[in-house]
Amino acid sequence: MKSRLFSPYWLPVWFMMAAILIGSLLLLIPECRSNQAASLSFVDSLFTSTSAMCVTGLAVRDTGSFFSSAGQGVILALIQLGGLGIMTYSSLALYLLGRKVSLTDRISVGQSLLRDPTFSLRRYVGRVIFGTLALELIGGVLLFTMDPTGFSPWSALFHAVSAFCNAGFSLFSNSLVGYRDHWGVNLVVMTLITLGGLGFVVLNECAVVGRRLLRRGPRHIVFGPEMFSFHSRLVLTMSAVLTIGGATIIFLAEWQGGAISASWDKLFLASLFQSVTCRTAGFNTVEVAHLTNLTLLIMLVLMFIGGSPGSTAGGIKTTTARLLIGYVAAQLRGCRQVVIGHNAMSRSTRGKAISLIVLATFVVLLSIVMLEITECGDMPHHLVRGQFLETLFEVVSAFGTVGLSMGKTASLTSLGKIVIIILMFIGRIGPIWLLTALQDWRPETHYRIPETDLPMG
Repeated sequence: MKSRLFSPYWLPVWFMMAAILIGSLLLLIPECRSNQAASLSFVDSLFTSTSAMCVTGLAVRDTGSFFSSAGQGVILALIQLGGLGIMTYSSLALYLLGRKVSLTDRISVGQSLLRDPTFSLRRYVGRVIFGTLALELIGGVLLFTMDPTGFSPWSALFHAVSAFCNAGFSLFSNSLVGYRDHWGVNLVVMTLITLGGLGFVVLNECAVVGRRLLRRGPRHIVFGPEMFSFHSRLVLTMSAVLTIGGATIIFLAEWQGGAISASWDKLFLASLFQSVTCRTAGFNTVEVAHLTNLTLLIMLVLMFIGGSPGSTAGGIKTTTARLLIGYVAAQLRGCRQVVIGHNAMSRSTRGKAISLIVLATFVVLLSIVMLEITECGDMPHHLVRGQFLETLFEVVSAFGTVGLSMGKTASLTSLGKIVIIILMFIGRIGPIWLLTALQDWRPETHYRIPETDLPMG
């Protein structure tokens, strides 16, 4: 029983729970609030700690005005812990405790992070931490340089870490609405969000390719698909398609008098930013509640898909979405294999993708039902007309660890906040990971039941 409690599947779960609990207790300390006489309930503290650790960004209290520098420091530390990754920090904890990582743990971590069971865990963890801190520091310096008046050194660093970790926490009460037309700030934040959402595996390959270009020059490099692995090519392609496609649709949806009433270039910048931030970042440069329904629908799709495996982002991931598209296309063509590029997906991979989508959809639907009960279950429809979209947006945002909201977060009841807390936790861990951890406790069966067919459709 003890070995199962501390198996590679459960270690990240306990780590996250412990960090969230410690963070919520620290935020209850009066010195963590700007006005020490202000009250902060345990549920609100737990909500804030979970949102930070799960790099979501949903907030029941204004981060910049309600919390002091100490409180903001606690939130930033939780964001950094959650952003660097559950498995990465759990593996690092094993080394710091002086324990030897078993072969089983080594293979499990390798398959989860790099799809490579022979990698060096110590070297990988060091590279991840150094690369993350370096990118965040560069981003903080750039933000401070762009607007030294608006961004203090602390504020610039806070927003850089929050952007790279795809957390969406801001020290400004209106997020980044004040910088809607500032190209420099937008580009820096979008770059950090994109890099954090690609995943450490892809970033490492990009860094290797970049070093080769610098050392050998472009003449000695063969440009083509072989430059990157299949995983990286898939992630980069899907990320570009989702970002550009989302920005295009948002641009067209808001062109005729939406919330972004500006010239075409500023409208393009705002549309591009919303498309990028929907990939689980949580920042916004326009009021979300003022956007058109078509824009909100596209944002829901982008939030549900999220970022890429091994990244700071949530959602079902870009690779899962691409495999689903390939699976549907194969079914329509009558093909037995799902082929992406020149690679055929295994049956186990297809099964995991479909299971993830089904589980994610079930979790979202169940959360909507729970919120409908806790928030307006005893009220007739004509009194709550229009709130279903807000509830759906809140739920998908929490599951995808995005942090965007139509203004419903602060008005949630205590039970509603607990539902969102659980949803953010599941979204960060991942439904498949949580299900695998639960199945790890079940005894292995050594028999099979005869199979049969069932009419479908």
